[in-house]
Amino acid sequence: MKTSRVSGFYKMDIEKRLDFVREFAELTDEECEMLKKTGALDIQVADRMIENVVGTTELPLGIAVNFLINGRDYLIPMAIEEPSVVAAASNGAKMAREGGGFITSSTDPVMIGQIQLVGIPDPFRAKMDILKAKDEIIELANSKDPVLVNFGGGVKDIEVRVLDTPRGGMVITHLLVDCRDAMGANAVNTMAESVAPLLEEISGGKAVLRIISNLADKRLARATAVFRKDVIGGEEAVDRILDAYTMALFDPYRAATHNKGVMNGVSAVVLATGNDTRAIEAGAHSYAASDGWYRPLTHWEKNKEGNLVGSIELPVAVGIVGGATRTHPIAQISLKILGVKTAKEFGEVIAAVGLAQNFAALRALATEGIQRGHMELHARNIAIAAGAEGENIDKVAEIMVKEGVIRIDRAKEILREIERNL
Repeated sequence: MKTSRVSGFYKMDIEKRLDFVREFAELTDEECEMLKKTGALDIQVADRMIENVVGTTELPLGIAVNFLINGRDYLIPMAIEEPSVVAAASNGAKMAREGGGFITSSTDPVMIGQIQLVGIPDPFRAKMDILKAKDEIIELANSKDPVLVNFGGGVKDIEVRVLDTPRGGMVITHLLVDCRDAMGANAVNTMAESVAPLLEEISGGKAVLRIISNLADKRLARATAVFRKDVIGGEEAVDRILDAYTMALFDPYRAATHNKGVMNGVSAVVLATGNDTRAIEAGAHSYAASDGWYRPLTHWEKNKEGNLVGSIELPVAVGIVGGATRTHPIAQISLKILGVKTAKEFGEVIAAVGLAQNFAALRALATEGIQRGHMELHARNIAIAAGAEGENIDKVAEIMVKEGVIRIDRAKEILREIERNL
């Protein structure tokens, strides 16, 4: 009988792990060989990045063009499996150029480390005592990462919150850590753990959680752009986009899809550069609900000339040093293509991509409908799934697009007709 209970799986070498998976999942020799083809990421490097490695997976890496941000041109690497995303970002950026491109700004790269204290009968007294000892707490935390401090980073301040919970009052101390050009999780977690015993001594409570928060609302990136009405389809297009945005503003069901469109661009850039997509997604969506109602990450309005003006603000906890950004060769190349010099600049570029992506989606939805362009690009995927290869992929896709019928059953019929006529 098959079982996934395996003793010492992590101790096995890669070949033995793959042999086990082959037998368990009844993989063919061809499928196992595919797993062994790791491309630019050496299998031994992959084996040190995560646990229980048997291979790697690849996604298409595309380049979004036309981005003019703060007067500088950028090429944007995007790793994603979904058709039309890279094309939409490029098109949105092209239209933004006509209005001067994207203007961005950001806060300092400050992350929050949380230390949870429980079992305190007088939590507000503990809060005051912790704040009184702020300098001692900051000094202790910063002693754990002198390199970061030498680069101008480190803990800059603390905050203390009291939570009234069913399990009693909890005192939550926030370390506000300037992470400079790193995402900062390792540094922040180390600092949080290091000050926990001191906080226990000061408060008389027990420290439980000591970890970074991914609601990075101290580390915000912003972008804005003007989309001229004569470029995007006239006054009617502007009004329809505003109608679509307003629905997202008042309807969380629509807001979820609205923000998914933003994150199509954001997450693709984050993934291409070896940054943490889960952290960015969690931070963005929690920030969208920070006032108690889930809202769009972007804002759209009409200026006095009747042009469409878009803006975005979201937490962007990304780094250009440390982690996979320095171990994955494609991540390193992607960062080189971007040409960003600091994590702050990188975050601002990401915000501009998110705004461009959202504009492109709203314009398509409000005018021709989202499926037309998306399905035309998706037709090639359908052709491949139907078994088409080489030039036949484009032939099958082209016929389906002309017919307006983009389904795998039709793709198979077209492929059979092409092969019969060879």
